[in-house]
Amino acid sequence: MGITLEQAQAAVKAAHEKSLEMGVKMNIAVVDAGANLTAFARMDDAWLGSLDISIKKAKTARYFDMPTGTIGGLSQPGGSLFGIEHSNLGLITFPGGIPIKNAEGKVIGAIGVSGDSVENDHTVAEAGVQAVEGR
Repeated sequence: MGITLEQAQAAVKAAHEKSLEMGVKMNIAVVDAGANLTAFARMDDAWLGSLDISIKKAKTARYFDMPTGTIGGLSQPGGSLFGIEHSNLGLITFPGGIPIKNAEGKVIGAIGVSGDSVENDHTVAEAGVQAVEGR
């Protein structure tokens, strides 16, 4: 079973709260196991260009079941995944997208966050993951 709407909304809420705590304005997207957008929030005045990036981060994390920053490390020149960002109608290969797993460790969806530094994007995404996974 994939992520439920209730879980997706809890992830968005936790990520939103973390964004407020950090003083950053984010776009937050959660996709289900099929990489379909399930929940989304755009904070007031968050960058418009980050809206699409947040969704693509979530999809990228789900397509490959790993954090987008990990994919970024593998996609550098000479890396085993060099050029992968051009597949699947465009991927995002920098931090801010993280898979979400159920209690059995199966990926049920993913979260993508964009709107500030990639380090802050990742921190906010991690808060969303923790709301579902209970870490």
